Amino acid sequence: MKLVSGRPENTEGRLDKEIRVYDFLDSLGITYERIDHEAAMTMEACEEIDRTLDAAICKNLFLCNRQETDFYLLLIPGDKPFKTKYLSAQIGSSRLSFAKPEYMEKYLDITPGSVSVLGLMNDHENKVQLLIDEDVLTDEYFGCHPCINTSSLKIRMEDLTGKIIPALGHEPKMVKL
Repeated sequence: MKLVSGRPENTEGRLDKEIRVYDFLDSLGITYERIDHEAAMTMEACEEIDRTLDAAICKNLFLCNRQETDFYLLLIPGDKPFKTKYLSAQIGSSRLSFAKPEYMEKYLDITPGSVSVLGLMNDHENKVQLLIDEDVLTDEYFGCHPCINTSSLKIRMEDLTGKIIPALGHEPKMVKL
């Protein structure tokens, strides 16, 4: 695995949704580093990627209420346990659970294992509320997938909070878990 700067030179065989991420980041003038790797489906698989990136990769959890009418994307440190009751109390939504993959695809154009804050660029109807655990913001760099789990990006936290999130048009709600 090798860390490289910016978008791939050869985009052949890459999905449109991944290319849209690079176009989006480039349009904002964001500098980022990228690593290509085998599909990373678990936090354990992400550990080696984390070491190469030298950035904190957080868990990205796609959640919904019991009625499946409210959807949330929660960014939480990878090593922090997630307990729904603590989150439910802070956002005023009981009975949170993981949302079905079809909602993930419908609103974020992402499949399980590829969930990323960058998927919010595909949520044109603003159906998904961005929730960020305050501990995510303590690192200098942020690691995430470009809407596909065979690459990972290293982005400055100040670019995430100062440029990317505002451009996504999803006002984040800070939570403490």
